[in-house]
Amino acid sequence: MPTVVIAGGGLAGLVAARNLADEGFDVHLFERREEFGGRVATLERDGFVLDRGFQVLLTDYPAARRELDYDALDLRRFPPGVVLASQDGRSTLADPLRNLGALPSALFTRAVTTRDKLLALSLRRELARTPDDELLVDDGKTVREGLEDYGFSERFVERVAAPLYGGITLDRSLSTSVGVFRYTFDKFSTGHAAVPADGMGAIPAQLAERARDAGATLHRRTAVTDVTPEGSADGESTAREQPLWQRQTVVESGGDPSAIQATGDGGVTVELAGETVTADAAVVATDPPTAKELTGVESIPTESQGCVTQYYSLPAEPDLPVDGRLVVNAGGTEPNHVVAHSQVAPGHAPVGRSLVSATFLGTPEDPESALAEKTRKALSSWFPEMAFDDMEPIHTERVPFAQFAQPPGFRERLPDPRAPEGPVVLAGDYTRWSSIQGAIESGRQAAWAVESHLG
Repeated sequence: MPTVVIAGGGLAGLVAARNLADEGFDVHLFERREEFGGRVATLERDGFVLDRGFQVLLTDYPAARRELDYDALDLRRFPPGVVLASQDGRSTLADPLRNLGALPSALFTRAVTTRDKLLALSLRRELARTPDDELLVDDGKTVREGLEDYGFSERFVERVAAPLYGGITLDRSLSTSVGVFRYTFDKFSTGHAAVPADGMGAIPAQLAERARDAGATLHRRTAVTDVTPEGSADGESTAREQPLWQRQTVVESGGDPSAIQATGDGGVTVELAGETVTADAAVVATDPPTAKELTGVESIPTESQGCVTQYYSLPAEPDLPVDGRLVVNAGGTEPNHVVAHSQVAPGHAPVGRSLVSATFLGTPEDPESALAEKTRKALSSWFPEMAFDDMEPIHTERVPFAQFAQPPGFRERLPDPRAPEGPVVLAGDYTRWSSIQGAIESGRQAAWAVESHLG
């Protein structure tokens, strides 16, 4: 039975582990952190469920539908549409095709022009007829350029697209590839934005359980420090010069790392914390900077988009009058958007309190108190009928590498999963595009690449 070592227990690594174990490989996955999931994680504190930054699952992602059991995740869906907020007031942009009750507000809102509304419906029909792989084609254009080509007004671009897609791509300038806009616009139109009842961390938890059930052995708090293909120049890895991860090993679900070994010749030597194992193949499913260090593949993107999400506890009554919809900042940039989490998933806040978050784009170094004051000021201007004196910041999540940068043409520059030397394969959204869909699909592609290499 060929042995495969997987470095990294994010979504991509977990999916690769399950697919390979299903095919009969002896799979050992090593994750450096306490929990699996990488950037998709959830913290529980004092009865609040806090994700690692505001994240959602788009239920119409093909890879997610294939790999996840939605019923078991007990998904809580956000109502279609957004609330545009500024000092001039609030407007609700809802989808009348998904909710007939939203038809009056969709018809009579003055936040966007009638032409913009008709263009959005026309674009929705066009993208629904477009194959998924073609949705990501950008012809060298940014989101802003694509919206201008479609004919949307400057008002729509600045007051709707900039804050909304600023939140999705973490790039309010709309300089991201228009292909990302096209793909996500289509999936928002055909599916739902949702979160599991237990938080986004339930997604990697389910993937880990499925990998174990398939026969993979998962190791937590385990440092992979080097991946060296047999026969590489001078017997040395083309990767890092020093370990990047903590040197401690705890086996989570059975198995002894020292017993891992290749079944044939021409495999891979993997350095763990203080010991060496051999395998017939390896999958590097770490974050992009670490993957670049471990494999020496220069085309792995390391330019990042970051964000800071701050969570707040507020009284349960009165709650924000947004019916669970995302609130985007149409009149400024700080914060970019606000989410009333407990309106969508009541279990994310304890009885008597509500959970709200605000996300700031980039990596602002403002102290937590300054960020909270900016949020309080914005909410007070958007909801003058409410008081926010009892708003208490409870957690600040700074994510400097939330996505890799995706300018026009980025997909042509991404590495092939088989780019590393020898029987080493890459798995990560950076081989596809930055999303849950990209991460999950990359895990499956990596498994196929290993199967192909080992016959």
